[in-house]
Amino acid sequence: MLILMMIEGMLDNLGCKSVATAATVDQAVTLLEGQAFDAAMLDVNLNGTKSYPVADVLAARGVPFFFATGNAGPMADGYENRAVLRKPFMSGDLATMLTGILAH
Repeated sequence: MLILMMIEGMLDNLGCKSVATAATVDQAVTLLEGQAFDAAMLDVNLNGTKSYPVADVLAARGVPFFFATGNAGPMADGYENRAVLRKPFMSGDLATMLTGILAH
């Protein structure tokens, strides 16, 4: 929870107007069904479950996103070329990643 609050603070400092969070895959998919998003940061592990189903929805909707993970392993098939922000990261790293995905 503290890490989430820290990330929300980083996003606020970067000028993000609205931030939504989800702790599970089901919560994330429900959020995507009810709102439009400009971009997304997706933790590979959401409460012990891989978040690739959420990535599938984001990709299908054309929402730019990147993964965040503390795992050094490869991404799942189909996502090996997706941008990945390795934890731990600093605010500048987050800014660079967001700028990168929004520029494409």
